Amino acid sequence: MNENLPMTDLPAESLTDRRARLMGPNVPTFYRSPVHIIRGEGVWLWDAQGKRYLDCYNNVPHVGHCHPRVVAAIAAQAARLNTHTRYLHDAVLDYIERLTARLDHGLSQAIMTCTGSEANDIALRMAQAATRATGVIATDNTYHGNTAAVSQLSTRRPPIGGRAPWVRLVPAPDRLIAPGQPAGDAGARFAAHVAETIAELQAAGYGFSAMMLCPVFANEGMPAAPPGFLDATMRAIRAAGGLMIADEVQPGFGRTGSHFWGHDRMGFAPDIVTMGKPMANGHPVAAVVARPQVMAAFRENFGYFNTFGGNPVSAAACLATLDVIEEEGLQDNAATIGAYLLERMRALHHPFLRDVRGVGLFFALEFFDGDTPATDFTGDLVEAMVARGFLLNRLGRGQNILKIRPPMPFAREHADLLADALQQALDAARHG
Repeated sequence: MNENLPMTDLPAESLTDRRARLMGPNVPTFYRSPVHIIRGEGVWLWDAQGKRYLDCYNNVPHVGHCHPRVVAAIAAQAARLNTHTRYLHDAVLDYIERLTARLDHGLSQAIMTCTGSEANDIALRMAQAATRATGVIATDNTYHGNTAAVSQLSTRRPPIGGRAPWVRLVPAPDRLIAPGQPAGDAGARFAAHVAETIAELQAAGYGFSAMMLCPVFANEGMPAAPPGFLDATMRAIRAAGGLMIADEVQPGFGRTGSHFWGHDRMGFAPDIVTMGKPMANGHPVAAVVARPQVMAAFRENFGYFNTFGGNPVSAAACLATLDVIEEEGLQDNAATIGAYLLERMRALHHPFLRDVRGVGLFFALEFFDGDTPATDFTGDLVEAMVARGFLLNRLGRGQNILKIRPPMPFAREHADLLADALQQALDAARHG
């Protein structure tokens, strides 16, 4: 470098280079050419060049980007008071009352946290306290967060040194249900794996505390696991004296359309429910809800406190988000628009498109080239859609499943825009 050059003559540092310099290597971004988003409203986002994108992916702005009702609630409470729950405050109690009124199965007490990872970490400790056992089970193609404890369950990158011996993974439904085929007896096979693994944990002296799963198996690629799929699994868990933890970070708060919670759609009664991203429309809030006896066991064994969990500003954001879900009929919208968009996407055609699945406003489009997951094709399709102004992504064991999970105010006009653009992109991929 010529030190005599004025600073204005130095090459401009790109935003990606600046991230690497200040945040270190391998900080994840979406897309091959990361999108520089500067503004959002409803289901739309704008980049630094003024290009508009239809958000078909983000569940964090559950009721729409920058919803004025939530923004006003945050601003008003921040201007009045923000502190923690070692002082008394009504707002967090008001929220927990409204939240638990939306739950059944004796789930009546909550701990507020800041992230879903924290919530899932606490849930594991709750189960251990309630059962006096340490063994835990998850699927072999999942993600539940990034604390030291829950990263043991997540399968994106195994922990250094391998998983703890009390953590066991069972084959996920995506390995048991073929694309486009009925679930059949896959639920019984899944339960058999769980029962066998419970026996292994017990024989090894760890016992069995809990199984943690997402009720729609979102990170597994949302395989076609219908209501009742987990009935036999629940019987195996109950017979062993273990607990079921439902991670509702993705399916919760009405996204499935037919039900407010994914576990109710699937027809099972969890002992602990965790939730996060959608519950305050982007404000960093999460929660663990449990039955009183489970909560008491945790409180007696752990001196837990979260400085920011349940603070008045977060509680205000949560309350406003619930207001919007209810008053704008967003659960019904997820059912109605979800059914319409699923019909539109099932009409898409491409030789690689093997299966289209949907639950409310949550969709998975699976691509195969013959018997091989069309990994590169799906990645290219994501990038083609971004270039057309549509944000979505992919997931699954082979990264060959298009994942579509838009904000809840997604309307018929947005569904048409997305379906038309998808067919155009698929046509271009076929003939390109």
